Parts: sequence; structure tokens; C-alpha cells
Amino acid sequence: MPDFDLDLFVIGAGSGGVRAARIAAEYGARVMIAEEDRVGGTCVIRGCVPKKLLVYASRFADDFEDAVGFGWDVGKPKFHWPTLIANKDAEIARLERAYVAALERAGAKLVRSRAALEDAQTVRLADGSRLRAKYILIATGGAPNSGDPIPGMEHAISSNEAFHLADLPSSILIQGGGYIAVEFAGIFSRLGSQVTLLYRGENILRGFDDDLREHSRMEMEKRGIRVVLGKTVRAIERSAEGYYSTLSDGTMLETEKVMFAIGRRPNIRGLGLEAAGVRLKENGAIAVDEYSQTSAPSIYAVGDVTDRVNLTPVAIREGHAFADTVFGGRPTPMDHENVPTAVFCEPEIGVVGLTEAQARERLARVDIYKTSFRPMKATLAARDTRSFMKLVVDGTSGRVVGCHIVAPHASEMIQLAAVAVKMKATKADFDAAVAVHPTGAEELVTLREKAVSYQR
Repeated sequence: MPDFDLDLFVIGAGSGGVRAARIAAEYGARVMIAEEDRVGGTCVIRGCVPKKLLVYASRFADDFEDAVGFGWDVGKPKFHWPTLIANKDAEIARLERAYVAALERAGAKLVRSRAALEDAQTVRLADGSRLRAKYILIATGGAPNSGDPIPGMEHAISSNEAFHLADLPSSILIQGGGYIAVEFAGIFSRLGSQVTLLYRGENILRGFDDDLREHSRMEMEKRGIRVVLGKTVRAIERSAEGYYSTLSDGTMLETEKVMFAIGRRPNIRGLGLEAAGVRLKENGAIAVDEYSQTSAPSIYAVGDVTDRVNLTPVAIREGHAFADTVFGGRPTPMDHENVPTAVFCEPEIGVVGLTEAQARERLARVDIYKTSFRPMKATLAARDTRSFMKLVVDGTSGRVVGCHIVAPHASEMIQLAAVAVKMKATKADFDAAVAVHPTGAEELVTLREKAVSYQR
């Protein structure tokens, strides 16, 4: 056997890479992890954590408005964007220090450098030094996808830059219809910007349940967000007040800022994957098996760079499973079925399992239970908003195979609903649970009337 400098070299210190490095080191492996940017990756530095802080900030707008109906006189609130950004930055810096400390406690060595592969077991750092490792883990995540080149593309910002704007834009055009676009549309709108959300498809949130998509779009429009469907930005040019965006139908829209949030691509540029014999999928993601092993036996990959289920908790689970498999003596395949997820728009979205359309394709019989209702808090607040809940049930076995929620605190509800779905709970199990009253969540266990049934 050749001599190795390390048992494991990890490229990328995001959520998946850090978890893998830490667990492997705790198993006794000699571990080094390289990061050319900040420790914490997309989630901690420029993704779900800072975004959720901005979401919290944006929700105070509704709270101040709603308080009047409950007898409060809060005066005229005033929002200061630079204060929010400064406080957000301080919290992200604290979390980064915590990630670094966790690596150090576990015994993993952090090197602040870009790293690339020279072969399947050799890594080259930016200073030219080389290290040989028995195993290499790629956890470089994703990067914003700018789409096809258009004139003036350099004027558009991505979600990366949105976290560091000097001032809150008075108006913004956001192109995209997924998590990032929808969430930032809500953030900017509730903080005071005029927001136009532009999406090329027939409705936002592609891949989600169709009823949920329609309900969420209507709620966004109630909150003053202009949603334009079936169009794209074809060109961007400067104007006196910001930028003119020429749309695919020839119309023009002037806004202070233009943001593209049309998805993310696997971050593989310059990694040397070809030299190491690592096979890619057609979309540029690293191809792996159920144990996150690539076509090169000594190289593994986890997280968004593999484009399986691109969520932070999934990357963490994949990283942990990798360490258990390779260094813990416990082969652990990653289960990507029934992964819950949330979209932090207003109201929140929480989903787990199959959509109605997916269930109809896969199952012989499908029963649908759904409801829409006005949240109790909205009554005295006189707010025009409705919650939506839907259960997708295997009509043959009675098993609940999908749960879809648009409501305040949907993310909290779906975490617990996911436990039931993962355990293969039936509709009868849901019905047998006593409701907690008065709550929105009680609707999940009080749905009795089928909305519709399908049978093949």
C-alpha cells in the first residue's frame, strides 16, 4: 500500500463537508478540510441562515399592522436596512467561528486554500503543495446559475449579493420561481420594496403540489407582489433610476435592482475531476451511488454538488453517512425518500412526500383530503389571508403518502408530520390523534371528507 499523508481530505467546508470531516476525525481518521472562502458554506454564509434572519425581519411588518386589531397602538414603525445587515453579518461571523471550533475539537485540520485533484488520491493546494489521501470527499456545493447570456447580464445581482446591498431597493425585479426567488420576493416586499416576480413557467414553485402552487401565488399577490408568468428578461440596461429590463414579450420594466434567482449549478469548475476519473451526470453534477461514492473508488461526494436533494439537512446526513460507511465500519446508504422541506415565504410552505400528481402516476388508487380556512389570528387583524392543508393518501393501504401545508408556522408543522409519513402512518392514525385546539395544525387530524378520489 502506498504511503498517505492523510486518511481523508475534504474539499469544501460547508455543512456536508464539515459534518463528514468532524465525524471521520472522531472515528480516529487523519483529516484535513480545505475551504477557499468562508467556513459554513452556502447555508451558513449566504443561504438559509442569513435568509431566515431577513425573513424574520420582514415579518414584523405584518405584526405591526395586525397589532392594531388586538388593541395595540405601536405608532408608525421605521425600518433601517443597514442595521439589519450589520446584525446579520455579526451573527454569521459567530456561526462561522462555531463551525471552525467544532472542527478543531474533533481534531480535523482546516486549511484556508483552494484545492483541486491531480489524481484520484492526490490534492494540490493553491500554494502548489501536494497531499496524498486514502480518501477524498468533494463537498463544494453549488453556485448561482445565471442562465443563458443576455445583454446587460452584468447588471443583475444574485442571492449572494442580495445579502450585502448597501440600501434596501425601492423596487426590484426578481426572475425565478423557486425557493430563493419566492422567499426574496417576500422579504423585499414586506420590508418596503415594490416587487415584481417574473417566471418563465405557467406557475411558480415547479415540482410542488399544484394546489399548493396556486394558493401560494394568490397569497403573494394579496401581499402586493406582482407575479408575471410565462416571460423572461431578454436584456438589461441602465436607466436614470436603476435599470430597464426588456422582457420576452417586448415590454420594458424599470426597477432600482434586478435579481436573477433561477437556480444553482454544481460547483465543479477547476476541481480536476476529469484527471481523477470522476464521472459527471448530464447536468454537470457529480454522479454517485447510494453511499456517495463516485466512479473513482477513493473519491466520494456529498451535498449540492451531487444534485440529489439539494437541502442543507440532506447534505449533513450524506456527510455523516459517508463517515459512518468509510471510517465507522457501518455501511450507511442515504435515504432520500420523504425528505421534508419548507419555503419561508408568507404564509410559510411545508411539504413532505408525494404531490397529488405524483401519487396518481404511481398508485392504483389515491384519496385526497384538503381544506382552506382563515387563520384565527387573521380575524381580529382583518387580514385577507387563508391557510391551506392537503393530505395525499394511498387509497389501497390508507397510508398518508403526502402532506402539503401553506400556513403560519408550516415549517414547524411539517417536521412532525414528516415523522408520521416516514413511519408509514395511515389516515386512520392521523384521525385517531386528538386535536390541539385552537390551532391551525389540528386541521391535519380533523380532515374527514374526501375532496376527490382517483382509481386506475
